[in-house]
Amino acid sequence: MGLCKKLLIGGGITALIILILGLSLGLTVGRRNIRSTFFSRCEKFKEHDCKKLWDLFEKAYVNKDPCKVPVEAYNPLIAAAPFKPQCNKMMFWSKTKDVVHGLTAKRKDCFVTLEDTLLGSVLDDLTWCGKEGSKDTFTAGCPEWSECVNNPVRSFWNRSSAAFADVACGDVTAMLSGSIDTPFNSTSNFASIEVPRFKASRVKKLNVVMVIQKNAISNCNHPSLKNLRQSLDTGITYSCKDVSESRIQECGAKPEIACGACW
Repeated sequence: MGLCKKLLIGGGITALIILILGLSLGLTVGRRNIRSTFFSRCEKFKEHDCKKLWDLFEKAYVNKDPCKVPVEAYNPLIAAAPFKPQCNKMMFWSKTKDVVHGLTAKRKDCFVTLEDTLLGSVLDDLTWCGKEGSKDTFTAGCPEWSECVNNPVRSFWNRSSAAFADVACGDVTAMLSGSIDTPFNSTSNFASIEVPRFKASRVKKLNVVMVIQKNAISNCNHPSLKNLRQSLDTGITYSCKDVSESRIQECGAKPEIACGACW
């Protein structure tokens, strides 16, 4: 065998070994990072056993096809850390995440979102999945949100959205975006999962805050909001107010502003 051919074969084997080691290292680091993030966030909530929650979390998707993880797979996790009713403070949102969380981070006395709860907080902005025949957690190569309905991340947020909405009570607030064509979109989690779970026996009123930015193309008069009103359980009253993003930021920056006077 010629020297060049030996070098090519040797180089190919070396590259293959590096690739395998790289994939193995990536898997190890990925799992370690998401586990570390999960625990560091979870430990801020002192009333729960984070190890137990992590084990229940992994059981929902580990060793499963990443496109075959139904919402029910997270039932044990939700049951172990149930959402608590926080009447008159619960905030829902659609396409306004940054604005909403910019406010709730500073005004926890006024509002709480799903992402401010234990489970919402520990998994916010994370990606995870499993694979058939593997006991590992992967953070790369997982299906996108729209790639398949029953992927691990989408199923978790669908299930937790339902559970959070199930305990909504008193006056409920929802922030919608005035910068999109359809503020109340029938395909959004807010429209398809959360609103149908608002029951008049618990929820008295839905206060919609339409976030108005410089590029606003929609407001409280948008036709889609008629669909929202019609979707509400009989007995729940409705209001909508156009509020500038700057006013929302002002409310977050000035704790002396009463919650009811934010808009």
